[in-house]
This record gives sequence, structure tokens and C-alpha cells, in this order.
Amino acid sequence: MSRRPAILVVDDEPRSVEVIARVLDEEFDVFTALDAEEALRILENEWIQVIFCDQRMPKTSGVALLTQVRERWPDILRIIVTGYTEPEDMIGAINAAGIYQFIPKPWHPDQLLLAARNAAHLFQLQRDHERLNLEMKLTAPTAEARLSVQRARVAQNFHFDSLVRAAGSPLSQVCTRAAQVATFDVPVLIHGETGTGKELLARAIHYSSLRSERPFFAVNCGAIPDELLESELFGHKKGAFTGAHVTRIGLLDQADGGTILLDEIGDVSPAFQVKLLRFLQEGEIRPVGSNESKRVDVRVVAATHRELIGEVGLGRFREDLYYRLAAMVLTLPPLRERRADVAVLAGTILDGLVAQHGKKVKGFTDEALACLAAYDWPGNVRELQNEITRMLVLAERDTLGADLLSPHVVRAAAATIAKGEANGNGNGARGEPEAITLAQAGPLKDRIERMEASILTETLVRCRWNKSRAAEELGLSRVGLRAKLDRYGISRDSAFARSH
Repeated sequence: MSRRPAILVVDDEPRSVEVIARVLDEEFDVFTALDAEEALRILENEWIQVIFCDQRMPKTSGVALLTQVRERWPDILRIIVTGYTEPEDMIGAINAAGIYQFIPKPWHPDQLLLAARNAAHLFQLQRDHERLNLEMKLTAPTAEARLSVQRARVAQNFHFDSLVRAAGSPLSQVCTRAAQVATFDVPVLIHGETGTGKELLARAIHYSSLRSERPFFAVNCGAIPDELLESELFGHKKGAFTGAHVTRIGLLDQADGGTILLDEIGDVSPAFQVKLLRFLQEGEIRPVGSNESKRVDVRVVAATHRELIGEVGLGRFREDLYYRLAAMVLTLPPLRERRADVAVLAGTILDGLVAQHGKKVKGFTDEALACLAAYDWPGNVRELQNEITRMLVLAERDTLGADLLSPHVVRAAAATIAKGEANGNGNGARGEPEAITLAQAGPLKDRIERMEASILTETLVRCRWNKSRAAEELGLSRVGLRAKLDRYGISRDSAFARSH
């Protein structure tokens, strides 16, 4: 029996259904329907956790279908995918059908996959919460003890040790500083590239603080229009705008006594910056459509991939808001600046994927780890996780070798090794071989030799160091290939021993 979360995709356009299903089917069991009737039949027979539904469909619209789903299967997370862009239309749809998330077209595959992961995770959290409530009712004398154990488990999962790193990693200095500030009730600004673990660090700060037994909420400010973001954070009164059929309690109210993470704070509009500043100054919220303010006690942790002080200088971010948010600034280093962490991270990620997918492998070859460490990882940990997932899916042996890596990762490793061989050491530059060859100064002969060494190394890696296959692919004799390898000092052991 599959343990993967089940997702239903509903759209009257077969091509759209096919594309969305292809994005999701590596991590989820995907069911598809071309209309509302077919979708309801699937829901009656399958245990669906998340629905992706188009809004514009004949006969029954997405909102109408998801309203029915809300009434019959309230636990299912409902996501609208549509081209509507009017904020009032979006707010009305979200409230009418209890929609978890709105994804405008055109969407990006990573955006769709992230929404699915978050929704499936929230579904599981809801189920765990229901189970815990049931256990508390059945075992009232020990309910408080069980709740304490549950809280302890959550805190352990989001401790600073959850940010995986090697001994001596630059990340350890950040975690040490974060642990110091955690117990002081001051705002924190976390800066770092996408995928460096900003939310993990924010959660670790919360669960190491005196607020650890109170709620933690995270909201991506850059992904939500101002009108929706105001309703999300501050709440709204029934009838405050078109589609506001019920009163909604905002996240700042729900997080009272706890912590809220304002992710991608650098992307909010100047108008909304004013509203945030007012809240931070006064500690009060006023729901949309209400004349009454309410005081809340919430610790704010903000995160951004932008250099906010630079945005202040350009007039795109309010200086007074910046200093309200940045009582302490923590900067997470990108993966390319902590290459020693790659092997540890890769092992941890692989263990999780093996447990999730049930495909047993022993680990990575040294050659594969060397290639992973040689690549820059512009997408940081998220990109590393995708690459390891790909390797696991393609693996036909019990060890993941370098031949399973994406070509651009292998090229980067080959360029590093070739540069090191040409210089007589293993400290080559990182990047694509063409970029290295064209960007670096030097005589034409030396630059051509670096490129040739890079191509030789890349080909050997892809061919799993089978020299006959590599020679055939390169149009060389085995003797000719051997002569070139000797000339550049390229060998499997020496090259990757220096680059790893």
C-alpha cells in the first residue's frame, strides 16, 4: 500500500492536467479529473489529501466544486489554480470555499510542488492534532503529560541541531548567535539566499525561546497580494468586503504569546510597510472592516533574500521599518560557502528519502560526494535535495555514483578538477568549464588544455571511468586517451581525492 500523499488535480483542459500531474507525480499519488462530476466520484472512492482545482470550468466552477468538498470532506486542503488577478475576487473565492491557497497562472513548477508539499504536511499535522485530541479525551489524567511530550518532540525537531552541518561549519557561528538572541524577546531579521534554511532557523529561535509553548506561524509575504496579506495577518470582519462571508481571525491574533515569521519581507509594497510599522510600534491589530483595535503580544522574526539596507538606500524599503525589524541580523551562508557541509547534508537528505520512498541504498560513492562538493548549488539545500531525489530514482545499484548526477553538476566538478590539474593542485575554481576557460586569463594553449582536461574528466565520470567507452565517445583510441590522461595527470583516485 502506497504511503505517499494523494493529490487530485481537476481541470477541464487535458493538457493542463497532464502538466500538473507530471510535476507532482514524483512525490505524490496523483489522480486527475476533467470535470466536477468525475472529481466527486474519485473523492468518494479514494483518500485524497489535497486538491488542485482550476477556477474556470464549464458547468461547475472551481469555487463551487470546492465549496461542496468543504462541506463533505472538510479535512482536504483545497488549492485554486486560476488566472484571476482581482484581489476582491480572490478573497471571495478563498472565503467561500475555505481555500487553503491561491496560485495564479502562469505558475512555476517549483511553486506548485512547494504548495503541494506544504498542504500535504499541513494535512498530516491536522490528523496528528486530531489524534492527539482524541488521546487526551480518552486518557484525561495523563493528557497534560502527553501534551508536554508532544511539545518536547516538536521542540527537538526544530532545535538548532536540525540545521545539519559539519564540524567547523560557518553555519555553527550563526546558530550560536541565534541561540544567544533566542531568549531575548527582540525582533530578528534573517538574511539568506533562497533555500538556505531561513524558516528552520526561525523555528529554532522560537522553540529555544520563552515562547516555545505558544504558537509559531510563518507567512510568505512576497507571494500574497496586499489585500489578502492584510486579511491573513490582521483578520477581517464579516461583510468587510465582497466575499467576506465569515469573520476571520488573523495570524497575528492567533500567534498571541508566540512568534510569527514574516518571510520575504523585502517583497512587500510600500503601502503595506506602513501597516506593518504601525503594528510594530503600537503592538495593536485592527481587522479589516473593524473599528476596534486589539493588543497582541507577538515576537516578529522577518526573513529575506534581499539586502534590505541596500533597499533602504534605494528608497524601496522604509528605514524606520528596517530598524524595527533588525534588532538582531543573522545571515545564513549559502551552500557554496560551506562546502564541507554538503556531504553531511547529502547523507541526511538521502536517509529521509530512503525512508519516504522505501528504496534502499547504502549511500554515495566518494566520487559522487566530490562532485556534489564541487558544485555551487545556486538553489542551495532545496536544489541539493532535488538532485539527490533524482539520483535515488535513477539508481540501479545500492550505491549512488557520480554517473547519476545531472550533467551540469558533473561539468562543474570536471572543470574544478581540470583547473586543479592544470595548476598542479586541487584548488580549482567552481563553475562551468566553458565559463572557466573563457573567463580566465592566460595563453591560448593553456586555456585550450584546461578545456580539454575538463572534457576528458567529465566524459570519464559519465562513463564510470570505463576508458574504452570514453575513448569511443571522444573519437580516440584507448592508447591516445591514456596518453592524454598521463599528460594532464588525470586519474580517478588522485583527481577526486583532491577535489573532495
